[in-house]
Amino acid sequence: MLFSALLRKIVKRGSLTTIEADGKRKEFGDGSGEPVVVRFHDKTVSTEIAFNPYLKLGEAFMDGRLTIDKPATIYELLDLLTSNLGRDFAGPAFEIYGALRRMKRRIDQHNPVGKAEKNVAHHYDLDGGIYDLFLDRDKQYSCAYFQRPDMTLEEAQTAKKRHIAAKLAIEPGMRVLDIGCGWGGMALTLAEETGAEVVGVTLSREQLKVAQRRAEERGLSGQVEFRLQDYRLIKENFDRIVSVGMFEHVGVGHYREYFDGVMKLLTHDGVALIHTIGRLDPPGATNPWIAKYIFPGGYIPALSEMSGVVERSGLFMTDIEILRLHYAETLREWRRRFMERRETAARIYDERFCRMWEFYLAGSETSFRNEGMVVFQMQIAKQIEALPMTRDYMHDEERRLNGAGKPQQQRLMAGD
Repeated sequence: MLFSALLRKIVKRGSLTTIEADGKRKEFGDGSGEPVVVRFHDKTVSTEIAFNPYLKLGEAFMDGRLTIDKPATIYELLDLLTSNLGRDFAGPAFEIYGALRRMKRRIDQHNPVGKAEKNVAHHYDLDGGIYDLFLDRDKQYSCAYFQRPDMTLEEAQTAKKRHIAAKLAIEPGMRVLDIGCGWGGMALTLAEETGAEVVGVTLSREQLKVAQRRAEERGLSGQVEFRLQDYRLIKENFDRIVSVGMFEHVGVGHYREYFDGVMKLLTHDGVALIHTIGRLDPPGATNPWIAKYIFPGGYIPALSEMSGVVERSGLFMTDIEILRLHYAETLREWRRRFMERRETAARIYDERFCRMWEFYLAGSETSFRNEGMVVFQMQIAKQIEALPMTRDYMHDEERRLNGAGKPQQQRLMAGD
């Protein structure tokens, strides 16, 4: 009864049918679109979801207590729900639940040195074969940049790295720090394409092994160094800092510590580029299912949360770009690839893991399509005059990196 009342309040558009364990059917929505049929396989699951929907829906799907009739999948259910909820749904139960989550978020996101490594290991030290099932060949595990809608995932991930590199205005020989370097793709690309000397740090032992091996295979061990190290323990200075997909793991209580750290690590004329998932609505709290099963200690910031701390750190915000829907397209491709290789994933782990990962990818994609999730690229510097006054240098460098032209300075030097 309670769950049905909740669905009637939420589902105004679309076609949703629920079938209880005793066979009772209920219809929701206006009948438009492709039908989604949900089956509950025990008598308590719908009530559990009604009392704690953000956690229990995912758990019920993982455990097989909730299934979706084909041809629909969990993606279609989540898309139907989130497109109806949008960002404006203001049901009292959701408001109370959201307030309680926000109250305890600083406890959930407490990530001191040591605990941060454990949180990272929870997700990134999985069997590496899982990531090979759905990532591009360079193992970029962050939002791609679709300059053209017909780009492959590999092309869009290369475009992302070059888009970021262009914003950093790197000159040959500069020292660059990659905070949260993953499997090393960004660091290796910066070294190869800009002539920089790069230090990449990660808290994942599995990622470190892969990154170091890749540097050796590409003959870059003398130019790129990978370390198992918390950025807060680094004592050196760098001309440039890049951080892609790491800020989501910092935790709201550590934002000042993070930007103070960037301030200390940069040279006097240094520049940093922070690429992070962000929310377009006010500060909130991490989805409890994501926090429990996927990214413990993680949080997606509002721009107001980031900018306020940057202002107090003494750094200057010199450029901000918001990438809309690029991550939705990235996740769609990841989900497609994962589902094509689902049987392999089940052999590596089991069916419950596969359902967990499918829910994670589908839920993340619908969040970017329907719930105001985007990607922020924030460029920051220690000196207001550290970069040119216009963005032309970014476009010139991006064209050079993409093989379509030379940066303005090179053109002038060449006389063309």
